[in-house]
Amino acid sequence: MNIIKEQIDALNAVVKVAISKEDYQDKVNKILNDYRKQANIPGFRKGQVPLGLIKKQYGKAVLVDEVNKLLQDNLNKYLTEEKLDVLGNPLPRQQENFDWDKENLDFEFELGLAPNFDVNLKTKKPIVHYKIVADKKMIEDQVERIQKQYGKLVSKNEVGKTDEVIGTFFNEEAEIDHKTTLELDKIKSKKALSALIGKKVGESISISTKGLFKEDYLLSSGLGISREKAEKLNLDVNFTIGEINERQPAKLDQELFDKLFGKDNVKSEKELKERIKEDSEKQFEQQSDQKLLNDVTEKLIEDIKFELPSEFLKKWIQISGDKMLTEDEAKEEFEKSEKGLRYQLIEGKIIKENNLQVQFDELKEFAKGFIKSQMAQYGHLNPEEQELENIANRVMGNQDEVKRLSEQLMSQKLLDLYKEKANLKVKEVTYDNFVKEAYS
Repeated sequence: MNIIKEQIDALNAVVKVAISKEDYQDKVNKILNDYRKQANIPGFRKGQVPLGLIKKQYGKAVLVDEVNKLLQDNLNKYLTEEKLDVLGNPLPRQQENFDWDKENLDFEFELGLAPNFDVNLKTKKPIVHYKIVADKKMIEDQVERIQKQYGKLVSKNEVGKTDEVIGTFFNEEAEIDHKTTLELDKIKSKKALSALIGKKVGESISISTKGLFKEDYLLSSGLGISREKAEKLNLDVNFTIGEINERQPAKLDQELFDKLFGKDNVKSEKELKERIKEDSEKQFEQQSDQKLLNDVTEKLIEDIKFELPSEFLKKWIQISGDKMLTEDEAKEEFEKSEKGLRYQLIEGKIIKENNLQVQFDELKEFAKGFIKSQMAQYGHLNPEEQELENIANRVMGNQDEVKRLSEQLMSQKLLDLYKEKANLKVKEVTYDNFVKEAYS
């Protein structure tokens, strides 16, 4: 077998593979002889079928199969040995009047080659790295929410401005019959508030669904209907009061602090606010980091210019899926995926040049950290090491999970690299201003 490469240009090449009879004949003969031993053909004893008959029936199919295996194995080996960085897969060239009966067979494959380019993380224009801080208002609001959440309910006779009212929404035509809790401080409609205040248990009022709540999503949960239905809803519903409660805020005392953070970990209102600030800003880091990762990605794609073997990639896209695409469909798919492909190449170069690797042991530790954070969300704050080890082993036995965690860990490594080497400008903002600036 002989393989040679002809360079068309910097991004395209043709590989020519010459296969002689000696490359495949022994394997083909062995398979046909095995067929002969097992063949059951009327008129012949098992194992006594003439080899010529076997060749006539199966010879061409076996030849094609073995030659394709040879092509696949040796072409892949050649690309690896020659260190050719190809995009997609080699595309076989159609050859007119190709004759499988010839002893020597010649094949040609088109290659799309990855471009050469340089990556400089020190972009001319600095990239904003947001540091989200918890301001005084946010901390006070959080303290208020905690007091409300851990406060106690006191039954009342009449509805007041800040009470919680348990009742039932009803509208026969719209098929609404749902018991819910109304927090009056979440109601936007002044008309609805006016109608509710002063009412007693057992009384009913008519309420318009339009503009009822400060947050739109509350309407679907309050009426027990889908969000899609709630979005279009504009009608009057009946609300019958079943229970009226005033939520008295919890005292900011040691009993509450211990309930929130464990015994004696927080000992004063000042320490509570410091802890809220610390925990909030730690949560904000994830959003800030994701924003930084996205911004660096966009900037690198924008700044690093290189050509792609576009025509080759369109042809490859056209034939590589589950069904054959038209030229126009392949062009459209290429245009959709081009940006992602460019970043894959940039990211691959960054990973290679900075020797970023994901080792099994560190991936397992990363998995344990992820498991621990998941358990904490359900109140399991201090799992035993053996428990973490057992769960991590099960996770590491799932290839899909391993792939997902590997991608997350590599993203974290890239993020750490960007923080160290990219041209960043740190900007402190409140969370509200972060949302306005980052996603406006």
